[in-house]
Amino acid sequence: MFLQNAWYVAAWASEISDGPFTRTILNEPVVMFRTQDGIVALEDRCCHRALPLSMGKVVENNIQCGYHGLEFDASGACVRVPGQSKIPPGAAVRSYPVIERWGMIWIWTGNPAKADPGQLPDWWWLDHPEWKNTPGRDGAPMHVDANYLLVSDNLFDITHLSYVHTTSIGNTDIVDFPCKTERVPPRSIKMTRMILDRPPAPFFKKAGGFEGNVDRFIITTSDMPGYIVNHSGTYEVGSDPEPGHVSENIGVEMKVMNMPTPETETSSHYFYSHCRHYKIDDPEWDEIFRTQFTQVFEEDQTVLNAQQMRISSHPDAMEVDINGDAPNIQVRKMMDELITVEQTELAGMRRSA
Repeated sequence: MFLQNAWYVAAWASEISDGPFTRTILNEPVVMFRTQDGIVALEDRCCHRALPLSMGKVVENNIQCGYHGLEFDASGACVRVPGQSKIPPGAAVRSYPVIERWGMIWIWTGNPAKADPGQLPDWWWLDHPEWKNTPGRDGAPMHVDANYLLVSDNLFDITHLSYVHTTSIGNTDIVDFPCKTERVPPRSIKMTRMILDRPPAPFFKKAGGFEGNVDRFIITTSDMPGYIVNHSGTYEVGSDPEPGHVSENIGVEMKVMNMPTPETETSSHYFYSHCRHYKIDDPEWDEIFRTQFTQVFEEDQTVLNAQQMRISSHPDAMEVDINGDAPNIQVRKMMDELITVEQTELAGMRRSA
């Protein structure tokens, strides 16, 4: 079950042109296309004989079904039926609110009347001149054959860096330092871990040119339903006691935005982007961020796919929790609470209807 009244990333803006583009989101097929007035997102199913509208074409600001030529406008209303002047009653498809921001197309999957732009995350650094943003996979999501909450688990359980990403962003010292988990009202979970006076991970050693041990912070924040930011900094030992305040002369700092959008209960569209606070005008580092982090995410993809495969084949198998699971347990608990409230409200509306 998914949280419906929320924004999810439907696509990178660069994926959407003036032709039909389809993607399944929360089990629902959606067709998107660009008009002079902005992005349109509709149910990808003609209300006449169910052909996907994405198999048709865009005609001016409407989309035309490729079977019998019915046309639908941005609101989802059928506005033309070839060969007749009268539009059949109820001839319409669902329309979704969308917002284009930070190079991403965000879609509201619940009640359109509740679509609130204020619920989008406040990622101010994406527009800040002192930060450089690099979309993952050249602006295409990574498909993961796993539930989106497994992605969230992976991002909050950073102890896996010591075993899955040892050649890049992880090292064995992470597990020696406990994390702090806290709820941040109204719907966020924050995890902070400080790694002090230890050798730098391979990637950050190269980025900062460190010769000896370093201090490091890793702060992961999730705004429901899954806008997850990994904020990390590596710097000279003792030079920056407060997480989140790394100047380039003492170290390196970056934020990774992770936006796993559910496709189905067992698959996800994994959108991610890297934003760095160092070497922002260096083409070499543009290329490093464009290419080398692909390996890191594909390492996670292998783990996530294997997890879901085994979970699906043995759904009743027992699982145990360890101390490192505390942050992702809190994320799942908050998500369950939000979904329960939403479902209770929906059931009440149905009873009163």
